[in-house]
Parts: sequence; structure tokens; C-alpha cells
Amino acid sequence: MAQVEFDTNLTDEGKAVLNEAKRFFREVWRPAAIKLDKLPTPEDVIAGDSIFWDVLRQTYQLGYNKMGFPIEMGGSGLRDPLARAMITEEMGYASADLAICLGVCSMPFSMAMASPHPDLQEMVRQYAEDKEARMIGCWAITEPDHGSDWLYFDSDHHHDPEVVPQVKAVMDGDHYIINGQKSAWVSNGTIASHAALFLNLDSSKGMDSGGVAIVPLDLPGVSKGKPLDKLGQRALNQGEIFFDDVRIPKEYMICSDPVAYNRMINGILSGANAGMGGWFVGLAQAALDEAIAYAKQRVQGGRPISEHQSVKARLFDMFTQVEAARALSRRVRTSRPGGQTTLHYSIASKILSTETAFRVASMAIQIFGGYGLSKDFVIEKLFRDARASMIEDGVNETLALEGAGKLLE
Repeated sequence: MAQVEFDTNLTDEGKAVLNEAKRFFREVWRPAAIKLDKLPTPEDVIAGDSIFWDVLRQTYQLGYNKMGFPIEMGGSGLRDPLARAMITEEMGYASADLAICLGVCSMPFSMAMASPHPDLQEMVRQYAEDKEARMIGCWAITEPDHGSDWLYFDSDHHHDPEVVPQVKAVMDGDHYIINGQKSAWVSNGTIASHAALFLNLDSSKGMDSGGVAIVPLDLPGVSKGKPLDKLGQRALNQGEIFFDDVRIPKEYMICSDPVAYNRMINGILSGANAGMGGWFVGLAQAALDEAIAYAKQRVQGGRPISEHQSVKARLFDMFTQVEAARALSRRVRTSRPGGQTTLHYSIASKILSTETAFRVASMAIQIFGGYGLSKDFVIEKLFRDARASMIEDGVNETLALEGAGKLLE
């Protein structure tokens, strides 16, 4: 079913870019993601002859990996924020797992862009010119003992010296020496060439003394674990990264001041949660479309089940939930409500969109009946992919506490 857009007010430029994006993601990403989902192991997903690499190269060649970059840094310069929001939805519609993979590909390079250091500026330039997907970023924050607590930075535990991140950096002349482990939940962890690495600079100050470094992952002392075998989002590579006396130039530590660190966490949370909101509105729409198409062709009681009142009511309930989540997601992506920081709006969008995606995918499976449990139908994959979304990038319950703190300030 073709989605009907309501008063989108897209510019001509936005319409053209969106139409091309819709074609690419639905015709290239979706079938590839379905194939990757069915591979026996996560090692098969990233094998040298995997379709994953062909799709990622095509994505880089079209510039979607640097869509948010300014023109002077090689970006598309797409000025229409609504078009960008709708492209994000199209990514999630086609493949939430590939969307998240692409979303973190640029993270180290986007952050390096703010540094005037020539090495980091050259790193950004090389990424912007990469057409072969050789430069792949990851967001290395989660640790075996620290997950969503990294993000709840207004809580008491952030000031507790007994609660210390495992990955630490110590100054040694003109370098930092890094030691520690990031957990198996690092997206792109085993395929990344560079990391946006979140770490501790002073154990006596607990998680308050945070820093962010850009780390090339081919440096001596860096090693990686095996790819994580997961319930859903199987096209998204995730895995551990280990640091054993890894030396980086001090200029690669792009954030070491506590005030700047909290500001950076705030900004990353705002952007990441807004992105999750858009991707999973897209997945929710895909689940709704699958349910409508199936209900129209599945016959029970001598007529399509779409003519049964209970199915009609369920479908309209699903539609209402998707449109509500879409409205909030697009508001967050296209405006700054009340001129305020968008963090609690972004968190609200992430929570609403991911929980909507899971509910709608579950309701769609109910419409499919037994066939909804079969791997022959994509709705089964959408359901599994949606389930992961309520945990990744901060579990929804913890994010809600952080959002409430911002709301009450």
C-alpha cells in the first residue's frame, strides 16, 4: 500500500531527493536485509562475499553516509529538514538494522569535524571521499558493567567514585594511553575502522570525569571480539572492542572538559534519539502496510479478512498509533519546540516510536495469524527488529527518567 502523505509541504528539491531515496532503500536495502537476516551466523553477514558490502558501498556512493555533513565537508547540502526526516523514515521502513549501521558509520567523523587539528580534518575529508565503505565508524560507549547508566548523567551515580567506567585514558606526554573493554553491543564494533570512544579520565570522580576520543581501530593494542548473534536486527554488526595500552595523540581526545562532556552527551542523545524515532516510525509504517496488504488478500468466512469488523478496527488502531508517533518524530526533526533544547522531545520521540513499532508489529502478526510466525513473511523480521529498539541507545525506562529530569528543570 502506498503511504498517503498529509500536507508535507516539501520543497521541489526535497521531493526529488525523497523519491530517489525511497526507490533505493526499498529496492536495494530491504531485499538485502531480508537475505542477511536469514544467514546462519553473524560471521556470514560480514563475510567478504556478503551482499552486505555491496549494499554498503552503494550507499556510500550515493552519499547517504554523509547526508548530515555540510557542503564544504562533502555533504549533500540538503536544506529541507522535512525531506531529511522522511528519508530517515524510509531507511527504517526498508531496514532498521542497516539504518542503524549507517547512522553510526559517520559518528566519529562528524565529531572530528569540530576539531581544528589537521590530522582529524584529514580523517573527515577521507571519510567524505570514501566510495568503497572502507571507513566505518562506531559509537563505543557500552561496557560489560555500564549500559544506559552512561546516558543518565544527571543521576547521583554519575558522581560516585565507586561507579567508574572500565575504559580509561591516562595522559603520557603528548599522548593518551587507553585500556579497557567495550561490550558486545557496540554497533559496527567488529567491522569499524574508527571509534567515537567514550572513556574515563579520572577514576576518583566516577563517571563525571568523562572524555571522548576519536580512535583509529588499526592501532597497536586494539583487538575485537566475535560478532554478536542476536534475536533481531541481524544485518547490524555488533561486537566487543578491547584496548590494551593503545596510544593516541592528545589531539584525538576531542572532549575532556566536564562541562563540554555533558554538553556533548546531551547533543548526542538528542540526535541519536531523534534518529531512532524516525527509523522506527518507518518500521511501524512497514508493519502496518504488510498487515493491510495481507488482510486484503487473506480470505476467511468467504471474504477477505479486511472486511471483518474486528480486523478493520485493529488496522485503524495501528494507523492511529503510527501517525501519532510520526507527528512527534517529525516535529522533533524539523523544529526546536519553544526554542528549548530538544533532548526531552527527542527522548519522547524515541520511546513513542519504538514502542509503537513493537505494538504495531505485534498487532500485525495477530492479523497474519500463524503465518505471522513464519520466516516466509517479513512481518516476523519486523517484529524481532522492533523488539531490540526499546533497549538499544538507552533502555526506554532509563531514558524516560533522563527526559523527566529535563522536563522538570
